[in-house]
Amino acid sequence: MRLVLLGAPGAGKGTQAKKLIEKYGIPQISTGDILRQNVAEGTPLGKEAKGYMNAGKLVPDEVVLGLVKDRLKKDDCKKGYILDGFPRNTAQAEALDKILDSLGISLTGAISVDVPLGDLMKRLTGRRTCKGCGQMYNIYFSTAKKEGVCDKCGGALYQRDDDKEETIKKRLDEYEAKTAPLIGYYKNKGILKSIAGTGGIDDIFAEVCAAAEGK
Repeated sequence: MRLVLLGAPGAGKGTQAKKLIEKYGIPQISTGDILRQNVAEGTPLGKEAKGYMNAGKLVPDEVVLGLVKDRLKKDDCKKGYILDGFPRNTAQAEALDKILDSLGISLTGAISVDVPLGDLMKRLTGRRTCKGCGQMYNIYFSTAKKEGVCDKCGGALYQRDDDKEETIKKRLDEYEAKTAPLIGYYKNKGILKSIAGTGGIDDIFAEVCAAAEGK
């Protein structure tokens, strides 16, 4: 089971990825995690990536792809894996296909968790965080018993800057421009399954599992 998990910010793919890991015992692979690990371990690619990061620059695709290739060769990937947040665009998807070809394998599926734009905006802009303990709430779906006050510790709830409407719109616009075309890419390859990301988490997970297993 070698999967790419797609979905806009707020679609809930992170939650579904965690449940897939628990059920199937395969690793979740994100470029952020790989970068941090390689920088911490001081690998050659990690040192190269750190140079770009320290200069405030984006790590180039060729470095990221090298890190991904090294990660996919590790023993815990033999049973499969979930790629989350990578590839981010069709150029990376094409490069990933070449990496997999060189390893003699291919993706078994791409799963897109689809949520209407209005729901995404409510999920993201409605988030409120406790200043005291970090507990999360949502003014639309999971409110605190007392407005603006954390149920757990009594701390004040606030809206983070990255949860404000202007920032969220930019993130969703960027997703539509760069990442959404991946849906068409994997559809053309005949491996895309689209799942409605609304409703109960367990119901969505049942659909994700069926798609992952090719049912």
